[in-house]
Amino acid sequence: MKSVRLAIVMLAAAVAFPVAAQDGTLKKIKDSGSITVGHRDASVPFSYYDDKQQPIGYALDLCLRVVDAVKNELKLPKLDVKFQLVTSANRIPLMANGTIDLECGSTTNNLDRQKQVWFTMTHFVTANRFVSKKASSLKSLADLKGKTVVSTAGTTNIKQVTEINAAQNLGMNIISANGHPEAFQMVETGRAVAFFMDDILLYSLVSQSRTPDDYVISADALSVEPYGIMVRKDDAAFKKVVDAAVSTVYKSGQINAIYDKWFLKPIPPKGINLNVPMSEPFRKVLANPTDSGDPAAYK
Repeated sequence: MKSVRLAIVMLAAAVAFPVAAQDGTLKKIKDSGSITVGHRDASVPFSYYDDKQQPIGYALDLCLRVVDAVKNELKLPKLDVKFQLVTSANRIPLMANGTIDLECGSTTNNLDRQKQVWFTMTHFVTANRFVSKKASSLKSLADLKGKTVVSTAGTTNIKQVTEINAAQNLGMNIISANGHPEAFQMVETGRAVAFFMDDILLYSLVSQSRTPDDYVISADALSVEPYGIMVRKDDAAFKKVVDAAVSTVYKSGQINAIYDKWFLKPIPPKGINLNVPMSEPFRKVLANPTDSGDPAAYK
Protein backbone atom coordinates (compact mmCIF):
# COMPACT_ATOMS: atom_id res chain seq x y z
CA MET A 1 0.00 0.00 0.00
CA LYS A 2 2.90 2.31 0.84
CA SER A 3 4.45 1.76 -2.59
CA VAL A 4 1.11 2.52 -4.27
CA ARG A 5 0.82 5.82 -2.38
CA LEU A 6 4.41 6.69 -3.31
CA ALA A 7 3.70 5.97 -6.97
CA ILE A 8 0.63 8.21 -6.88
CA VAL A 9 2.63 11.05 -5.30
CA MET A 10 5.41 10.71 -7.88
CA LEU A 11 2.88 10.67 -10.74
CA ALA A 12 1.18 13.79 -9.36
CA ALA A 13 4.53 15.54 -9.11
CA ALA A 14 5.40 14.61 -12.69
CA VAL A 15 2.10 15.98 -13.94
CA ALA A 16 2.30 19.14 -11.83
CA PHE A 17 5.86 20.08 -12.77
CA PRO A 18 5.18 21.22 -16.35
CA VAL A 19 2.28 23.37 -15.16
CA ALA A 20 4.38 24.98 -12.46
CA ALA A 21 7.21 25.56 -14.95
CA GLN A 22 4.83 27.52 -17.15
CA ASP A 23 3.68 29.79 -14.31
CA GLY A 24 6.67 32.09 -14.65
CA THR A 25 7.71 35.18 -16.54
CA LEU A 26 7.07 33.72 -20.00
CA LYS A 27 3.46 32.92 -19.08
CA LYS A 28 3.05 36.34 -17.47
CA ILE A 29 4.29 38.03 -20.64
CA LYS A 30 2.19 35.86 -22.96
CA ASP A 31 -0.99 36.40 -20.94
CA SER A 32 -0.53 40.18 -20.76
CA GLY A 33 0.94 40.71 -24.23
CA SER A 34 3.55 42.99 -22.69
CA ILE A 35 6.99 42.93 -21.08
CA THR A 36 8.13 45.46 -18.47
CA VAL A 37 11.70 46.71 -18.74
CA GLY A 38 13.29 48.40 -15.72
CA HIS A 39 15.72 51.21 -16.57
CA ARG A 40 17.74 53.95 -14.89
CA ASP A 41 17.57 57.72 -15.39
CA ALA A 42 21.26 58.64 -15.23
CA SER A 43 23.53 55.58 -15.57
CA VAL A 44 25.33 56.87 -18.66
CA PRO A 45 25.92 55.16 -21.08
CA PHE A 46 24.13 52.03 -19.88
CA SER A 47 20.64 53.27 -19.12
CA TYR A 48 19.52 56.88 -19.00
CA TYR A 49 17.14 59.49 -20.41
CA ASP A 50 17.78 61.34 -23.66
CA ASP A 51 16.68 64.93 -24.23
CA LYS A 52 13.13 63.68 -24.95
CA GLN A 53 12.96 61.78 -21.66
CA GLN A 54 13.12 58.45 -23.47
CA PRO A 55 15.19 55.62 -21.94
CA ILE A 56 18.26 54.79 -24.04
CA GLY A 57 21.67 53.21 -23.57
CA TYR A 58 23.96 50.25 -24.07
CA ALA A 59 22.04 47.98 -21.67
CA LEU A 60 18.73 49.06 -23.23
CA ASP A 61 19.99 48.07 -26.70
CA LEU A 62 20.85 44.61 -25.37
CA CYS A 63 17.52 44.31 -23.58
CA LEU A 64 15.56 45.15 -26.73
CA ARG A 65 17.27 42.23 -28.47
CA VAL A 66 16.15 40.06 -25.57
CA VAL A 67 12.61 41.37 -26.03
CA ASP A 68 12.71 40.31 -29.70
CA ALA A 69 13.87 36.84 -28.65
CA VAL A 70 11.04 36.54 -26.10
CA LYS A 71 8.53 37.61 -28.75
CA ASN A 72 9.82 34.91 -31.12
CA GLU A 73 9.91 32.29 -28.38
CA LEU A 74 6.24 32.93 -27.52
CA LYS A 75 5.29 33.27 -31.22
CA LEU A 76 3.55 36.57 -30.54
CA PRO A 77 2.63 38.83 -33.49
CA LYS A 78 3.11 41.84 -31.21
CA LEU A 79 4.72 42.45 -27.84
CA ASP A 80 4.25 45.77 -26.06
CA VAL A 81 7.27 47.09 -24.19
CA LYS A 82 6.56 49.01 -21.00
CA PHE A 83 9.36 51.01 -19.38
CA GLN A 84 9.61 51.33 -15.60
CA LEU A 85 12.09 53.71 -13.95
CA VAL A 86 14.04 52.03 -11.14
CA THR A 87 16.70 53.20 -8.68
CA SER A 88 19.70 51.52 -7.08
CA ALA A 89 17.63 51.05 -3.93
CA ASN A 90 14.41 49.60 -5.40
CA ARG A 91 15.55 47.65 -8.50
CA ILE A 92 15.94 44.30 -6.72
CA PRO A 93 12.61 44.48 -4.81
CA LEU A 94 10.78 45.49 -8.02
CA MET A 95 12.26 42.50 -9.80
CA ALA A 96 11.50 40.10 -6.96
CA ASN A 97 7.85 41.21 -6.65
CA GLY A 98 7.14 40.94 -10.40
CA THR A 99 6.84 44.65 -11.21
CA ILE A 100 9.60 44.43 -13.84
CA ASP A 101 10.63 41.48 -16.04
CA LEU A 102 14.08 42.69 -17.13
CA GLU A 103 16.34 45.20 -15.38
CA CYS A 104 18.54 46.98 -17.89
CA GLY A 105 21.06 49.23 -16.23
CA SER A 106 24.42 49.09 -14.48
CA THR A 107 23.72 46.40 -11.90
CA THR A 108 26.58 44.37 -10.46
CA ASN A 109 26.12 40.62 -10.46
CA ASN A 110 27.54 39.18 -7.25
CA LEU A 111 27.05 36.08 -5.13
CA ASP A 112 25.11 37.94 -2.44
CA ARG A 113 22.57 39.34 -4.91
CA GLN A 114 22.15 35.94 -6.53
CA LYS A 115 20.35 34.90 -3.35
CA GLN A 116 17.54 37.29 -4.36
CA VAL A 117 17.68 37.54 -8.17
CA TRP A 118 19.37 35.97 -11.18
CA PHE A 119 21.48 37.56 -13.91
CA THR A 120 22.08 36.81 -17.56
CA MET A 121 25.49 36.86 -19.26
CA THR A 122 27.80 39.66 -18.11
CA HIS A 123 27.68 42.67 -20.47
CA PHE A 124 30.41 44.84 -18.94
CA VAL A 125 33.24 44.52 -16.44
CA THR A 126 34.15 47.53 -14.33
CA ALA A 127 35.74 48.25 -10.92
CA ASN A 128 34.93 50.20 -7.74
CA ARG A 129 37.10 53.35 -7.53
CA PHE A 130 36.67 56.91 -6.29
CA VAL A 131 36.67 60.30 -8.00
CA SER A 132 37.98 63.44 -6.31
CA LYS A 133 39.26 66.86 -7.24
CA LYS A 134 42.89 66.92 -8.37
CA ALA A 135 43.50 69.84 -6.03
CA SER A 136 42.68 67.58 -3.06
CA SER A 137 45.60 65.23 -3.85
CA LEU A 138 43.72 62.12 -2.69
CA LYS A 139 45.38 59.02 -4.10
CA SER A 140 44.57 56.18 -1.71
CA LEU A 141 42.15 55.07 0.99
CA ALA A 142 44.64 56.24 3.61
CA ASP A 143 44.30 59.78 2.25
CA LEU A 144 40.56 59.64 2.99
CA LYS A 145 40.94 58.89 6.69
CA GLY A 146 38.56 61.00 8.76
CA LYS A 147 37.06 62.70 5.69
CA THR A 148 33.51 62.84 4.30
CA VAL A 149 32.90 60.64 1.26
CA VAL A 150 29.78 59.69 -0.67
CA SER A 151 28.32 56.78 -2.60
CA THR A 152 24.92 55.87 -4.01
CA ALA A 153 22.27 54.16 -1.88
CA GLY A 154 21.55 50.53 -2.67
CA THR A 155 24.84 49.85 -4.47
CA THR A 156 27.59 47.31 -3.86
CA ASN A 157 29.96 50.28 -3.71
CA ILE A 158 28.54 51.86 -0.57
CA LYS A 159 28.34 48.45 1.12
CA GLN A 160 31.99 47.73 0.33
CA VAL A 161 33.23 51.16 1.42
CA THR A 162 31.30 50.86 4.69
CA GLU A 163 32.89 47.46 5.38
CA ILE A 164 36.40 48.71 4.53
CA ASN A 165 35.87 51.82 6.68
CA ALA A 166 35.11 49.65 9.69
CA ALA A 167 37.77 47.01 9.01
CA GLN A 168 40.59 49.53 8.53
CA ASN A 169 39.33 51.99 11.16
CA LEU A 170 39.46 54.87 8.66
CA GLY A 171 36.84 56.98 10.42
CA MET A 172 35.33 58.19 7.15
CA ASN A 173 31.93 59.90 7.27
CA ILE A 174 30.01 58.05 4.53
CA ILE A 175 27.04 59.88 2.99
CA SER A 176 24.35 58.01 1.06
CA ALA A 177 23.10 59.79 -2.08
CA ASN A 178 19.87 59.06 -3.93
CA GLY A 179 21.55 58.88 -7.35
CA HIS A 180 24.90 59.13 -9.13
CA PRO A 181 24.45 62.76 -10.27
CA GLU A 182 23.59 63.84 -6.72
CA ALA A 183 26.66 62.06 -5.36
CA PHE A 184 28.98 63.62 -7.94
CA GLN A 185 27.49 67.05 -7.21
CA MET A 186 28.51 66.63 -3.57
CA VAL A 187 32.14 66.38 -4.70
CA GLU A 188 31.66 69.32 -7.07
CA THR A 189 30.33 71.52 -4.27
CA GLY A 190 32.76 70.32 -1.57
CA ARG A 191 30.21 68.54 0.60
CA ALA A 192 32.26 65.35 0.10
CA VAL A 193 35.88 64.90 -0.94
CA ALA A 194 35.36 61.66 -2.87
CA PHE A 195 32.62 59.64 -4.57
CA PHE A 196 32.93 55.84 -4.67
CA MET A 197 31.31 54.21 -7.70
CA ASP A 198 32.01 51.94 -10.68
CA ASP A 199 34.78 53.55 -12.69
CA ILE A 200 32.89 53.60 -16.01
CA LEU A 201 30.10 55.62 -14.39
CA LEU A 202 32.64 57.98 -12.86
CA TYR A 203 34.28 58.53 -16.25
CA SER A 204 30.89 59.41 -17.77
CA LEU A 205 30.04 61.85 -14.96
CA VAL A 206 33.43 63.57 -15.21
CA SER A 207 33.15 63.88 -19.00
CA GLN A 208 29.76 65.59 -18.61
CA SER A 209 30.89 68.00 -15.89
CA ARG A 210 31.61 71.68 -16.44
CA THR A 211 35.34 71.26 -15.73
CA PRO A 212 36.42 67.66 -16.50
CA ASP A 213 40.11 68.48 -16.04
CA ASP A 214 39.50 69.29 -12.36
CA TYR A 215 38.88 65.65 -11.45
CA VAL A 216 40.88 62.45 -11.10
CA ILE A 217 39.76 58.84 -10.68
CA SER A 218 41.77 56.66 -8.31
CA ALA A 219 44.26 54.22 -9.82
CA ASP A 220 43.60 51.63 -7.10
CA ALA A 221 40.48 49.51 -7.57
CA LEU A 222 38.60 48.15 -4.56
CA SER A 223 36.84 45.38 -6.47
CA VAL A 224 35.85 43.88 -9.82
CA GLU A 225 32.22 44.60 -10.80
CA PRO A 226 30.59 42.45 -13.54
CA TYR A 227 27.34 43.96 -14.86
CA GLY A 228 24.40 41.81 -15.92
CA ILE A 229 20.76 42.12 -16.98
CA MET A 230 18.69 41.10 -13.98
CA VAL A 231 15.86 38.53 -14.13
CA ARG A 232 13.72 36.81 -11.51
CA LYS A 233 15.27 34.08 -9.40
CA ASP A 234 14.30 30.42 -9.97
CA ASP A 235 12.75 31.10 -13.39
CA ALA A 236 14.94 28.79 -15.46
CA ALA A 237 12.69 28.84 -18.54
CA PHE A 238 12.83 32.62 -18.89
CA LYS A 239 16.54 32.81 -18.10
CA LYS A 240 17.24 30.22 -20.81
CA VAL A 241 15.62 32.48 -23.43
CA VAL A 242 17.42 35.58 -22.14
CA ASP A 243 20.80 33.83 -21.98
CA ALA A 244 20.41 32.49 -25.50
CA ALA A 245 19.53 35.95 -26.84
CA VAL A 246 22.56 37.62 -25.23
CA SER A 247 24.89 34.79 -26.27
CA THR A 248 23.69 35.15 -29.86
CA VAL A 249 24.53 38.87 -29.82
CA TYR A 250 28.01 38.01 -28.56
CA LYS A 251 28.77 35.05 -30.81
CA SER A 252 27.41 36.75 -33.96
CA GLY A 253 29.66 39.77 -33.45
CA GLN A 254 26.69 42.17 -33.14
CA ILE A 255 28.08 43.22 -29.78
CA ASN A 256 31.00 45.02 -31.44
CA ALA A 257 28.78 47.59 -33.18
CA ILE A 258 26.65 48.01 -30.05
CA TYR A 259 29.72 48.56 -27.88
CA ASP A 260 31.31 51.01 -30.33
CA LYS A 261 28.05 52.99 -30.50
CA TRP A 262 28.02 53.70 -26.77
CA PHE A 263 31.68 53.72 -25.72
CA LEU A 264 33.70 54.85 -28.74
CA LYS A 265 31.41 57.30 -30.51
CA PRO A 266 29.56 60.51 -29.49
CA ILE A 267 26.42 59.67 -27.54
CA PRO A 268 23.22 61.66 -27.01
CA PRO A 269 22.16 64.08 -25.79
CA LYS A 270 25.41 66.09 -25.58
CA GLY A 271 27.51 64.23 -28.14
CA ILE A 272 30.16 63.25 -25.58
CA ASN A 273 32.59 60.47 -26.55
CA LEU A 274 33.58 58.38 -23.52
CA ASN A 275 36.38 56.77 -25.54
CA VAL A 276 36.53 53.59 -23.43
CA PRO A 277 37.97 50.67 -25.44
CA MET A 278 36.71 47.17 -24.72
CA SER A 279 38.61 45.69 -21.77
CA GLU A 280 40.44 42.38 -21.84
CA PRO A 281 38.18 40.85 -19.12
CA PHE A 282 35.11 41.65 -21.22
CA ARG A 283 36.72 40.24 -24.38
CA LYS A 284 37.13 36.99 -22.45
CA VAL A 285 33.43 37.08 -21.58
CA LEU A 286 32.50 37.48 -25.24
CA ALA A 287 34.60 34.45 -26.14
CA ASN A 288 33.09 32.40 -23.29
CA PRO A 289 29.85 34.02 -22.04
CA THR A 290 29.34 33.69 -18.28
CA ASP A 291 26.82 34.77 -15.68
CA SER A 292 29.25 34.26 -12.80
CA GLY A 293 28.98 36.56 -9.81
CA ASP A 294 32.45 35.61 -8.60
CA PRO A 295 35.01 38.40 -9.24
CA ALA A 296 37.72 35.76 -9.67
CA ALA A 297 36.05 34.66 -12.92
CA TYR A 298 37.00 37.99 -14.54
CA LYS A 299 40.72 38.10 -13.74
